[in-house]
Amino acid sequence: MIKDDNSRAWEVIVALALLTRLPLPHAPSAAFARQAQAVWAFPLAGLAVALVAAVIGWLCMAAGLPVPVTAGLMLATLIVTCGAMHEDGLADTADGFWGGFEPARRLEIMKDSRIGTYGVLALGLGVGLRWMALSATLAVGVGPMVAAAVLSRGVLPVLMAWMPQARRTGLSHQVGRPSPSVALAALGIAVVLALVVAGWGVIWALVLAALAVGGLAALAQAKIGGQTGDVLGAAQQLAELVILLALIP
Repeated sequence: MIKDDNSRAWEVIVALALLTRLPLPHAPSAAFARQAQAVWAFPLAGLAVALVAAVIGWLCMAAGLPVPVTAGLMLATLIVTCGAMHEDGLADTADGFWGGFEPARRLEIMKDSRIGTYGVLALGLGVGLRWMALSATLAVGVGPMVAAAVLSRGVLPVLMAWMPQARRTGLSHQVGRPSPSVALAALGIAVVLALVVAGWGVIWALVLAALAVGGLAALAQAKIGGQTGDVLGAAQQLAELVILLALIP
């Protein structure tokens, strides 16, 4: 039993609750009062879902399943354990950015639960490319998948600290704006974990992902005046895809 409501352990639980749908201990309300301070543990949430996917991958490979099937089941695991929240953010962002002509209308579209043509295309291309990239990286094991999972979530606190919030409601606003030190801690943890599981190649992959996410951030600033939970979800998806592509042997 974790007794200290403000302990690092509870912050890990809060981060897992925000980014995953894994079964977790019930956290006290006091732990959620400091959500912005818990984002340093976002890479640990990525590690948790990646380890579940890795177990599925190892079981599939031990059973002799083809690599594309194994990669598909691993990808499905990543999606299910996160409740498809990042994929939802990608679809909503695509619909909003290109479905409206002014910031207020774009934000309205992004909040709409219905999916449009741009969202379908973004979702289809995103999942398809991640599936193919993951299949290719399995030639060297599950390390690249784990590295992509932790790094893609490690960049989110940086966006949260750097960019203003585009609306006064929603998950991103509820979590709050982390301090630069917390954001850098998240990125540092992600880099260390990625280096351990995938080697020095992750540095180049992170540079490419940072460029891609930076481009998305600039687009979000121009389109809606900041970031939202949907933009963060899109950033995670984009970063994960770029990192997987960069780590293909």
